[in-house]
Amino acid sequence: MEEKSNPTLSFEAALSELETIVRQLEEGKIPLEDAVKAYEKGSYLRKLCEEKLNEARLRIEKITTSSESGEPQMEIFEEINGS
Repeated sequence: MEEKSNPTLSFEAALSELETIVRQLEEGKIPLEDAVKAYEKGSYLRKLCEEKLNEARLRIEKITTSSESGEPQMEIFEEINGS
């Protein structure tokens, strides 16, 4: 099993790699030591995917101020690619 992935992996690449690892572990056809390494790498990839999803979520949320109460409110940015 190769070393942990590069943190610059795209979300899609990390997810694909994670899916492959899950499939291998579910099949149960890899030796125990390789399964443990695969599990460790999968844990790393899961965390990386969560971080990338959180970053994406933060990029599409914006904070606005309510004109009625003056209180800050979080608003989801609904436009995609300027449409």
